[in-house]
Amino acid sequence: MTTPRDLMIAALDMASSRTVEPGDLSLALAGAELIDLLGAQAIRLDDDHIVPSHRPAIADRLLDEAASSLDRQPPYESVDDWLWRRGRGLSAAYLAALEAEGQLTRQRRHRWIPSRTSQMVLVDSPDRRLAANRMTSDEPILAALAAAIGIRDKQTGASPSVADDTVATALAAVNDALRELEVERQRRAIDEAAFNNIWRGD
Repeated sequence: MTTPRDLMIAALDMASSRTVEPGDLSLALAGAELIDLLGAQAIRLDDDHIVPSHRPAIADRLLDEAASSLDRQPPYESVDDWLWRRGRGLSAAYLAALEAEGQLTRQRRHRWIPSRTSQMVLVDSPDRRLAANRMTSDEPILAALAAAIGIRDKQTGASPSVADDTVATALAAVNDALRELEVERQRRAIDEAAFNNIWRGD
């Protein structure tokens, strides 16, 4: 299992009680991929730029795809640019991968954001149990990502913190990107409301 897969499973497990915006989840998944690539020593961070190192063998298809998509030429890609580029539609990609592997089934006549006509329901599997154990154990990286997208409470002073500075940099970039996305949503909502008011003559 990988951090993005654990995060995706955790988000699906919480879908009935806490709605997660696909855009938010996609940005967090891209951040999770970056953190796993740091852990595999496939990359390092030079300030806020992603510098590829060796090309390890990665069993997970989507994480291997992430490694393959790295910019290997200077001045390299910034963490922020990576999150927005790699994150585009990433939650749908992970959803499709889990469904193809039999980790999900479609339950009709229910509503959840990734599908208009059916709900994605996790099957009871070892991967689901491993992801749940990682969440309940308060593992710092997964806990921070889950808090960032609102599927668990924000970390407190008593919560375990991330010791690795490069991982902390990646997590901070995820939080910054999520705030930026929320500001953009609010701006669009204001613009749309103003447009509707013009047509209504308000």
